Amino acid sequence: MSTATTITPRLPEGLLDQMRAAVDLPDGAPVVVAMSGGVDSTVTAALLAAAGYEVIGITLRLAGDAELAKERKACCTGRDIMDAKLAARRLGIRHHVMDLKEEFRREVIAPFAQAYVEGRTPIPCVDCNRTVKFSTLLAKARALGAAALVTGHYADIRRLRTDSERRGLFTPADMARDQSYFLYATTQEQLDYLRFPLARLAKPEVRGIAANMGLEEVANKHDSQDICFVPKSGYRNLLARLTPDAHAPGEVVHVDGRVLGQHEGVAHFTIGQRRGLGVSVGEPLYVVDIDASRRRVVVGPKRALARQRIVLHAVNWLGDAPLPEGEENALRLHVKIRSTRPAAPALAWRGESQAQVLLEQPEYGVSPGQACVFYEHPGSGARVFGGGVIMAANPG
Repeated sequence: MSTATTITPRLPEGLLDQMRAAVDLPDGAPVVVAMSGGVDSTVTAALLAAAGYEVIGITLRLAGDAELAKERKACCTGRDIMDAKLAARRLGIRHHVMDLKEEFRREVIAPFAQAYVEGRTPIPCVDCNRTVKFSTLLAKARALGAAALVTGHYADIRRLRTDSERRGLFTPADMARDQSYFLYATTQEQLDYLRFPLARLAKPEVRGIAANMGLEEVANKHDSQDICFVPKSGYRNLLARLTPDAHAPGEVVHVDGRVLGQHEGVAHFTIGQRRGLGVSVGEPLYVVDIDASRRRVVVGPKRALARQRIVLHAVNWLGDAPLPEGEENALRLHVKIRSTRPAAPALAWRGESQAQVLLEQPEYGVSPGQACVFYEHPGSGARVFGGGVIMAANPG
């Protein structure tokens, strides 16, 4: 049992029962909580300890960049580790620190830099969840004898049937904080072992719980930035340090074939980008395509960005039955092609070698390297059927 005796919580009625239902384990079961030092994971650990579980906190040491470590909005730095240690001490729970800087650099940062050089727009949070957090950390949790690995993600995991241990991934109650897009690559085996007990809470509620439980040091702590290892100086400076090809010059070409100017590296551009193009033709221009092999950045009017057919690779499918084969058997669902976009109606099927998606309406700024994530419907409580990495897209 947890020895959490240092905090007398004043909690909303029924909250601890809600936590027990989300964890769905016997009373007193050992669980590992991934503690980043932020408010979400700290409150998760505190509530599970208060609910009577044997909580073991683990914090990952990921940031090794001296510039990044000084910034308030970075995560996984020395300050975060100290915050996690302090919270664990106050909660009376065991706490471990795992140094995964080398794994993080190899599995997340290096592929991030290479993707930009190759003209793709990566989403490193997916790689981090897939490799570092839900692989290495999950193995450590099992080695410690934990019945589950618990995190403070804003997503939901619940049984698909009451008579089955198989679990599904769903969107949370607070869609403004929805993180399911970044979790689509979670495998079925990982889902069955993971728990996300904050699924029914909103961020302001979590901060209020932290304050009520006496965790003032994290209650008002800044959220980490979207890409935790990119310093304020920007990802371009980071790329310049990581790869010599980041500044290889090339041409900026209009979709009609005109050469409009020169650029200082395709790594400085993403599909849909409007600012910082360095060229002008009297109308707004957007990056429409990036041809890394020829070092060409293709620009054009917004209408040239419209895409309706998408080809995916590295698909992680979480549905009950396999994704159907052939467009004539396509599955109707909703997809997100960016984390900030609403889920849009689409058809999805397996082609000869990759999965394919046909959007009901064209989307703008569909970028290779980003994820296309499958949802049952838009909004809260939607099941996530997985997704894949965007390989290519065309107008129709």
